[in-house]
Amino acid sequence: MAKKPALVHHRRSPVGAPPGLLVPDEHASPTTMRMTVIDDDKAVEVPDVGIEDVRKAVKSGKRLWVDVIGLADLELIAAIGELFEMDPLAIEDVANTDQRPKVDVYDGHPLIVVHMFDGKSVTSKEQFAIVFDKTHVVTFQERPGDCLEPVRKRLEAPTGRIRKRGAPYLVYAILDTILDAYFPLLEAIGEELEDLEDRITFDPRPNDVTDLHAIKRQLLTVKRALWPSREMLSALSREELGLIPRDISQYLRDTYDHSVQLIDVTETYRELATGLLDLYLSSVSTKMNEVMKVLTIISTIFIPLGFLAGIWGMNFDPGRAGNMPELDLPYAYPMALGLMAVIAIGLLIVFRLKRWL
Repeated sequence: MAKKPALVHHRRSPVGAPPGLLVPDEHASPTTMRMTVIDDDKAVEVPDVGIEDVRKAVKSGKRLWVDVIGLADLELIAAIGELFEMDPLAIEDVANTDQRPKVDVYDGHPLIVVHMFDGKSVTSKEQFAIVFDKTHVVTFQERPGDCLEPVRKRLEAPTGRIRKRGAPYLVYAILDTILDAYFPLLEAIGEELEDLEDRITFDPRPNDVTDLHAIKRQLLTVKRALWPSREMLSALSREELGLIPRDISQYLRDTYDHSVQLIDVTETYRELATGLLDLYLSSVSTKMNEVMKVLTIISTIFIPLGFLAGIWGMNFDPGRAGNMPELDLPYAYPMALGLMAVIAIGLLIVFRLKRWL
């Protein structure tokens, strides 16, 4: 059974903690790093690098994409922050994974926080942080596995222009790929809703309500990731902030349009899920009314039959005056059954004519 996505995140920092304090998370994945060295002609990815390897690459003046995977080693994260002159508050936001999508501007480098899915399941949601300047891009993700393989392939492609456009363009490519991964996720949820709609329309079952609530919970998780992401993309593309060059801002505006489209789809699916819940309740109510109607008709048919059977079942002496003369008739029993059958059939015909059946 898939783990439900958490709706409530508990703050790990102690009350009154000073700003910039890094608090370890016992559930964090082990920290590893991979580094991509980028030239105009090629990009070379080096897996499992150490802090000294990154420091040497930085001193050489090469363009880098340093991808930090797992947030268990806070000392290593702090060393990365010191190497790239990151603000302590930015390092704290990277290590504490309960941040909402946002962009914060510090001296020399902005911090971008976004929520990333693998495109297959809502349970794959994780915080993804980006710190960049004109030359370097440093990303932090909670655990191994992401949706950024298309970006890595574009870096390796012989004719890829992503290598020549600098760090801001790489940041755009990463954000655009993360947002694009929402589309297959929402398509899968839409297919689940279509299947549920067919089942609820023709054969509603109690477990359909459980499935509907699970889908609404997934959509709420996606919504909480998308709405602040739209604000983040809008702020990032503003020319007055000067975070992204003008020639790249137009691409970010396209990504912003994607976020708006995703929000529209999410809201549509949420309304559809609510409508399906109403449809389920209506279908169950209609089905129950049909059952009650049949039972009422059966009861109505047996009321006069029970009345007649009660009268003839009193067994008064037919030989005495004032008692039941029908009891001594030769065919009294078949006549009684025949009368009951005529009454039952007559009632069925009346119900049919009134379209109650």
